[in-house]
Amino acid sequence: MALPQLSPEDRKKALEKAAAARHARAELREKIKNGDVSLEEVLDSDDPIAARMKVSTLIESLPGYGKAKAAKIMEDLGISASRRVKGLGVRQREQLIEKLKK
Repeated sequence: MALPQLSPEDRKKALEKAAAARHARAELREKIKNGDVSLEEVLDSDDPIAARMKVSTLIESLPGYGKAKAAKIMEDLGISASRRVKGLGVRQREQLIEKLKK
């Protein structure tokens, strides 16, 4: 599937929208890192930024967790590396919260 040819104005709008999404994701990750937002709040929110975030990125945002720990937790819970927060099932959410409370 070929990418559509965008006009310069459309391209500029798309780039601005992507930059805004990256900025919002960075802010959310910072809030998680500082403890301003809990894991439960992120998993239960209807925020489109949180919903589109990869689960591994969410785990890595928590203090004390890096790529290796995040990958191990996801493997233990049977969560795909490409899974996004909105794609988690109820049981996976509960297991993830329980695992990260320890």
